[in-house]
Amino acid sequence: MNTTLTSKCSLAAAAAPRRERRPGPIAMLLLDLLSTWLQRARDRRALHGLDGGMLKDIGLTRADIEFEVHKPFWRD
Repeated sequence: MNTTLTSKCSLAAAAAPRRERRPGPIAMLLLDLLSTWLQRARDRRALHGLDGGMLKDIGLTRADIEFEVHKPFWRD
């Protein structure tokens, strides 16, 4: 059997234990921030879709919703 350097490297890589790459703390903070922004945008779109009766049930006015919907996604 004729083994080449490429085949030896492939065999060595297949036999080596795989290490999972986990995101570092900065990446986790950024992912958490992105997740918060996306959820905030979804919540605001959902509020915008409520009708007058539903808004009355939760104690909000259309003006409250318009104010909230027009905020940038990064603002709480």
